[in-house]
Amino acid sequence: MVTPGFRFYPTEEELISFYLKHKIEPAGTNRLQQCIDRVIPQLNVYDFYPWDLPQYAGERCQGDTEQWFFFVPRQENEARGGRPSRLTSSGYWKATGSLSIVYSSSNRAIGIKRTMVFYNGRAPTGTKTKWKMNEYKAFQDQSSNRNPKVYISFLFDILFKSKYSVIH
Repeated sequence: MVTPGFRFYPTEEELISFYLKHKIEPAGTNRLQQCIDRVIPQLNVYDFYPWDLPQYAGERCQGDTEQWFFFVPRQENEARGGRPSRLTSSGYWKATGSLSIVYSSSNRAIGIKRTMVFYNGRAPTGTKTKWKMNEYKAFQDQSSNRNPKVYISFLFDILFKSKYSVIH
């Protein structure tokens, strides 16, 4: 239970540089890893309907009505250079817009972000819903902005409901 007035609301830099990096490269104590896992659980979000995911959120997001955080293991085909499957049993996650680079406060490229929207049904006739997800991937080398490579172990998803979209 989170105390009144407190909300887990990390910046993009904190999500990538601290949480995702510690999940990919465990450094420190088991206690730190256990704390991170309690706050942000590991879950294959594509095995669930988006409206069922809030119940699996970490302890800092339990009861939050706006956003939930998950570590998602990379799929084998994606790790080998293929496209990820973002299908669920009743719909699919569709990428919107283009990838954006996430920068640190010192203006270094630290990762990439992709926004996706959930559609009920099958492409191309699916119906857009109000469920959205931001997917983050960390770069392997943060010391240089030249040709950074993306980690392949985990990605990081933030699930949220848009206040402005309407379910059709």
